[in-house]
Amino acid sequence: MIIYHGSTEIVEHPKIIRTDKGRDFGAGFYTTDIKEQAVRWARRKVLSERRFSMDFKAILNIYEFDNTSYETLKTLHFPDSSLDWLDMIVKCRKNANHTHGYDIVSGKIANDNVGETVMYVLKGVMRPEDAINQLKFEKINNQICFCTEKSLDYIRFTEAREV
Repeated sequence: MIIYHGSTEIVEHPKIIRTDKGRDFGAGFYTTDIKEQAVRWARRKVLSERRFSMDFKAILNIYEFDNTSYETLKTLHFPDSSLDWLDMIVKCRKNANHTHGYDIVSGKIANDNVGETVMYVLKGVMRPEDAINQLKFEKINNQICFCTEKSLDYIRFTEAREV
């Protein structure tokens, strides 16, 4: 299976990325199976990085993913936005150090529109059940998060392109 990672650099050797800010599925190396989504992310990163330097370029990193990993690693897949999916995102975004014990987590991405709804749940303004009902009308893209070093063994860098 082909997967993509949008960046401002070539990433031949992916690493688990930990930040102070919580991310949808916690610390990890985030990819997608949607090329256009990765291209948009790379271009968006360029715009945010250019406030520091004009040297940044949008890079689409392409990998081959050995999805037999689903048979050997501890994985979790959210096919749709659900209460369990929302619960995972809320826990991971609320606490950047939250660990869930999975090697790979895949599912919908909490993009800008979805992220706003998730923020309402985090702040206690909206009930999770109401958020899920609202999100049924959103077009939500996919993400695959490699959460452990062991999981990174199942992806192989094939090429990088400037986009």
